[in-house]
Amino acid sequence: MAYTVLARKYRSATFDKVIGQDHVARTLQRAIESGRVAHAFLFTGTRGVGKTSMARIMAKALNCEQASQPTATPCGECKTCLAIARGDDMDVIEIDAASNTGVDDVREIIENSRFRPAKSRFKVYIIDEVHMLSRGAFNALLKTLEEPPEHVKFILATTETEKVPATILSRCQRYDFRNIATDEIVQHLQALTKDENVKAEDAALFLVARAGAGSMRDALSLLDRLLSLGETTLTVEMIEQLLGMPRSQAIFDLAQHIGAADVKKTLEAADKLMREGLSAETLVISLADHFRNLLLLAVCGAESNLVEVPQESLSELVAQAGAFDTLALTQSIAILEELRRSLRQTSAGRALLDATLVRLALAEQFTKLEVLLAGGDAGSVEAKKKTLK
Repeated sequence: MAYTVLARKYRSATFDKVIGQDHVARTLQRAIESGRVAHAFLFTGTRGVGKTSMARIMAKALNCEQASQPTATPCGECKTCLAIARGDDMDVIEIDAASNTGVDDVREIIENSRFRPAKSRFKVYIIDEVHMLSRGAFNALLKTLEEPPEHVKFILATTETEKVPATILSRCQRYDFRNIATDEIVQHLQALTKDENVKAEDAALFLVARAGAGSMRDALSLLDRLLSLGETTLTVEMIEQLLGMPRSQAIFDLAQHIGAADVKKTLEAADKLMREGLSAETLVISLADHFRNLLLLAVCGAESNLVEVPQESLSELVAQAGAFDTLALTQSIAILEELRRSLRQTSAGRALLDATLVRLALAEQFTKLEVLLAGGDAGSVEAKKKTLK
């Protein structure tokens, strides 16, 4: 039997199984239960957050054979539900607008929409990446989208809503899909690896979820790559090596040296990472992300939902955050972002990297910002503060 990738094998099949989009699922369920189902929907959000999966679930809800009318709980087992899940139901037409952008493609949709569905209640058109349609194609779709036949439903999906004409947007019920939280992705990966009989460290799955950047599909695709290696246990070291990421401990140590103002060890730690094959840009991004975690821990505390780090390393990060000044962390992040942009435009990347690391390590030795603003030395600033008090 051909291998089925995880993103397809574990695609959500019912509203209750959709991860991270409860607000959309609940609203659609209530619309179906109340019999107030719109004729056109627009699902918008970044890639891999469940737009197409939700569209297929909606199609099942409208056409499930086990119910006498549209249902909020499609069975998932009848011929229609199974055909929709496979993507080969003749009454649910999925169109990739990226490869069907022209007026003729849309006119064909319009012509076919006049005919009643072959065996279902509704003919459902799912148009993915709808923003790729040409202006002429949008104009051709406009009238049908506004007043489609009673047996037709349109579900448009896009990652770039700003490219969809306002005339189209005004004729659709819009649903915004959010990026999926890292914790939710981790929980799904934990259940998935258990079903696949794969052992995985929680910290390793956390790295996979973080790499997904809010996209469940991206996280599952990455997990597929890891499982293809044939390893029996997924570890942090394996994932860091596969993704070309620096070891978490190495970045922690680098930040520790910067916080201790130890220039020699800072440069040696960075040099070791570079010799191990890490690019300067990846190092900068990883260090900036680490400083962000320290900043959030310092400002919001360890219990904040904004802090996304493995539970095992939380106490060490909290201790390290206490060694940094909050303002210095914000400045360091801004400096690293400036460096990241500069690295793409210069041939002296290593020199810029070393100079920036020295600057960060010696940050407390530079004149304080408030001194520069006051135009005097530190003593005069303190005197002015006392006077004001």
